[in-house]
Amino acid sequence: MSTEVRVPTLGESVTEATVATWFKKPGDSVAVDEMLCELETDKVTVEVPSPIAGTLSEIVAAEGETVGVDALLAQISEGGADSAAASAPKANSDAAPAEKPADTPATGGTGTVNAGPEDTKPRDPEDAPSAQKLMAEKGIDRDAVTATGKDGRVMKEDVLKALAQPKAAAPVAAPRAASSADQADREERVKMTRLRQTIAKRLKDSQNTAAMLTTYNEVDMTAVMDLRNEYKDLFLKKHGVKLGFMSFFTKACIHALHEVPEVNAEIDGTDVVYKNYVNMGIAAGTPTGLVVPVLKDADQMSFAGIEKAIAEMGGKARDGKLSMADMQGGTFTISNGGVYGSLMSSPILNPPQSGILGMHKIQDRPMAINGQVVIRPMMYLALSYDHRIVDGKGAVTFLVRVKEALEDPRRLLMDL
Repeated sequence: MSTEVRVPTLGESVTEATVATWFKKPGDSVAVDEMLCELETDKVTVEVPSPIAGTLSEIVAAEGETVGVDALLAQISEGGADSAAASAPKANSDAAPAEKPADTPATGGTGTVNAGPEDTKPRDPEDAPSAQKLMAEKGIDRDAVTATGKDGRVMKEDVLKALAQPKAAAPVAAPRAASSADQADREERVKMTRLRQTIAKRLKDSQNTAAMLTTYNEVDMTAVMDLRNEYKDLFLKKHGVKLGFMSFFTKACIHALHEVPEVNAEIDGTDVVYKNYVNMGIAAGTPTGLVVPVLKDADQMSFAGIEKAIAEMGGKARDGKLSMADMQGGTFTISNGGVYGSLMSSPILNPPQSGILGMHKIQDRPMAINGQVVIRPMMYLALSYDHRIVDGKGAVTFLVRVKEALEDPRRLLMDL
């Protein structure tokens, strides 16, 4: 008896994934819940476990193929290695046509690759007829439309969104200069992962869509550092987690968002959607790229709750265990480039959010305090915001409130 292994549900709005790695090959014995393969989506890596104990008799979707939700990945035969030995040669021969050279792109969401000579290049997806008609009527080039349909199909709503966007001069990509023979031998070409492709697309879309502007300030970290040093041991003993700087910044941002709610809002067509809650995104770097896990209802959390949630999300991010649900629904984001030594930067918005705070390196600098030059631990802060919804006054007020709360944390207790 054979059991099918299919692509699991990948998360809200995610319809396809790429088969990244097979941990087993046809003929291998597998145990219940043993990992068979990894699927790479736009945001996370999904592990596919074995539903039964038996033998992997056939791999249907090879590494590098794009597969849709519920697509067939493999077949598992119940029984031991003896029954697998007979089926292994057939499985290998069946799976062979699915294999393709590393530089041949997958055809799309069907999870299959045709090996005919005419299919050495991927076929262009057929756009929705209504989209084709609208593009023809409006004279819109297909390359100017961001496709959201299955397999890269352009849908009518994609064309409408393109029409609603302000016209901009199309950037001209400079052609890559040919490498000399000796240089080509020292180059390595690696296909971008789906995560890196998505990061690149979302960041560029954010620049193209939002009227992004950044305002800066600096904060004296003396009060926060003194408070942290005074209570860190007691905090760790009582709550079982270290007291870091992120909980102070999260609380300060929540405090400022309550006063300047447009920074916690988003644009939906011609509407502004104000959020009466704070889902705080905390940007985290991982070996595979930048991810932004979200602390849901962070405005209802204590310092200890925030630190525990950040520690848990950070661990999941490092281990590649974040789910789609962990990274959805954010209303505001904090990015800490200071951990890498950044002294100043302009963070890019995480759409559809309207604000992101950039933290930076704490550095001792001479400051004029009450007519005296003293050395203080200073940090530059940067708030990037969508000027379509947030005015300069609101952005500056937000950053000043964050600065005030950090320089005098007692203000957070009294909501000042």
